[in-house]
Amino acid sequence: MTQSLLLCLIAERRIAFPAVKVRSVIEIERITPIPRTAPHIAGITALRSQALTVIDSRVALGFESSGDPTGSRAAVVDHEGHAYALLVDEAFDVTAALGEPERVPGGFGEAWTEAAIGMVETASGPALLIAIEQLIAGHRAGSLSESLPVRV
Repeated sequence: MTQSLLLCLIAERRIAFPAVKVRSVIEIERITPIPRTAPHIAGITALRSQALTVIDSRVALGFESSGDPTGSRAAVVDHEGHAYALLVDEAFDVTAALGEPERVPGGFGEAWTEAAIGMVETASGPALLIAIEQLIAGHRAGSLSESLPVRV
């Protein structure tokens, strides 16, 4: 079974999201911060009059934020009836998986292992297939809180 994938970069790693779960890729124009939320929640933004919770994918994986997300790309996804914009460093291709996801080899680190469904091969090389729900929940280790993301 093959599936279409959206290929992106996060923290210099090639990652993939199942394309069927991605509504669109947008450029973030403005984010309104939300007080007292988990560190990986950058705030909210609007897309065609719909509020989206913006997830800083780098922070959700336990890395430093890349800074002001204005002008950044985000994959818009729905999860459990709520809309999210997952910030990525770059979104660059939609391609087919050349097989099923395989076990993630060692050396990627806890955050990547926690968020990855597996390693998937594509025509342009391997990518980590990321569980969208893990980015929304955030990295569980370290100093990040266990609080649930804000849904708007």
